Amino acid sequence: MNPLRQTIARQIRGLTGAGDGAIDLRRPPGDDGLFGPGSVSWRVHGDFSSMMIGGTAALLMQMLHPGALAGVWDHSNFQRDMLGRLKRTAQFIAGTTYGSTAEAERLIGHVRHIHDRVHGVLPDGLPYDANDPHLLTWVHVAETDSFLRAYLRYRDPELSRADQDRYFAENVVVAERLGARDVPDSRATVDAWLSAVRGELRCDARTRAVRDALLHQPLPNPFLKGFGALNTAAAIDLLPHWARAMLELRSPAPMGVRAGAQGMARMLRWALGGSASEKTARAQG
Repeated sequence: MNPLRQTIARQIRGLTGAGDGAIDLRRPPGDDGLFGPGSVSWRVHGDFSSMMIGGTAALLMQMLHPGALAGVWDHSNFQRDMLGRLKRTAQFIAGTTYGSTAEAERLIGHVRHIHDRVHGVLPDGLPYDANDPHLLTWVHVAETDSFLRAYLRYRDPELSRADQDRYFAENVVVAERLGARDVPDSRATVDAWLSAVRGELRCDARTRAVRDALLHQPLPNPFLKGFGALNTAAAIDLLPHWARAMLELRSPAPMGVRAGAQGMARMLRWALGGSASEKTARAQG
């Protein structure tokens, strides 16, 4: 294997914990997991670059809800472990997408167990609970919407509206097993849901502190710092204009950011040897 390619792949996989044994992507014969090779989710979640950009944008979006923000503020070590949060999210998505049904259920059960301990009181005196179905739906919608928009921008802008609807419909199963209810299942219903929830969103000093921790996370070497800076710029550019404004962020030179992110995506696809879905299919075959 090309030494440069091997080095890049090792460093990038280290960010997401790929291959560290935390998840098991093996599936017994006849078990397609929650989605299966013919799903749109296998395609969307298989492109590393767009998933990293979409995942960063999703975290920025999610922090705009006071309940989601409080869970991070009160129950995590976000200032020193933001990379750990990104890694755990990546592993959860990989396991629930490509793993067996049992592995997906194990990961979902683990998250539900964590959520059982995440509750408290907001600064305005209102209670919050990570098991609140409405809050779970917000987190899910912000995430899947960001993943799909990143995929459309950086992998396949020609993905049909029907397949976009399929993507949202497929992922309802994960949200509902986590405890969400009335989960929007199409492009139109997701857009309507996001519009309806905007009145609940806020950006205050705590939001800005979590924002800054995410945008300025320390990375160990110049390559990863360059990757992180470009990923962050692309994530900010991906945000809906209203979310970017609430977070007091600007997207400098969008066309330059998008061209740079496209170049980075091509390099990472080369280094990683194809999409996760393609490699999983080969391993199963």
